[in-house]
Amino acid sequence: MTYKGASRIAAMFGLVLVLSGCGGGGFGNFFQGGERSRAASAEIHERDRSGGASRQSTVWDLFSNAQPPNVTVEVNKYLWNASLEVLNFLPVQSVDPFSGVIVTGFGTPPGGGRAYRAAVLINDPALDARSLNVALMTSGGPASRETIRAVEDAILTRARQLRIRDRGL
Repeated sequence: MTYKGASRIAAMFGLVLVLSGCGGGGFGNFFQGGERSRAASAEIHERDRSGGASRQSTVWDLFSNAQPPNVTVEVNKYLWNASLEVLNFLPVQSVDPFSGVIVTGFGTPPGGGRAYRAAVLINDPALDARSLNVALMTSGGPASRETIRAVEDAILTRARQLRIRDRGL
C-alpha cells in the first residue's frame, strides 16, 4: 500500500465519520446497521410533519427569510383606527397594536341604556371581514348576534371610508 492510497483511505474514513455524526445518532447508528437509524429518521420526519414544535434552530436559519408566524403578525391600520373610532364611547383598558388586540371596559353607547364591553382582534393585514373579530359582552352575558354584527359592519364601513379618504378616490 502506498502513502497516497493510505491517505485516501484515511480521508474516506474521516468523511464517513463526519457524515455519520451529521445524522444525529452518533456513531452507534452508523456501525449498528440501518434499522435504528430508519426508526429515528421516521420519528424525526413525523415530528417535523406534525408541527415541528421541538425543532431547534440551526446556523442555516440565519440565511432563510422565514419568520415564525407569531413574530410577523401584521394589523390592518384602517380596521385598527376604525375600531377605535367606532368604539370610542368605551373606556380602553388595553391595546396591543402588534398583535391586533383591543380590550375595553364597560360603557354605554350614545342613546342607549345598556352597558357593553368589547374585545376586538384584528388578525390579518387585509381589509376584509375575516380579519376582524369582535366580542361584545353585557353585564348579563354575551351580547346578541345582531348587535355584534352591527358593530362589525360599522367598523368595516368606517375602515373602508378611511381607506378611500387616504387614497383620494
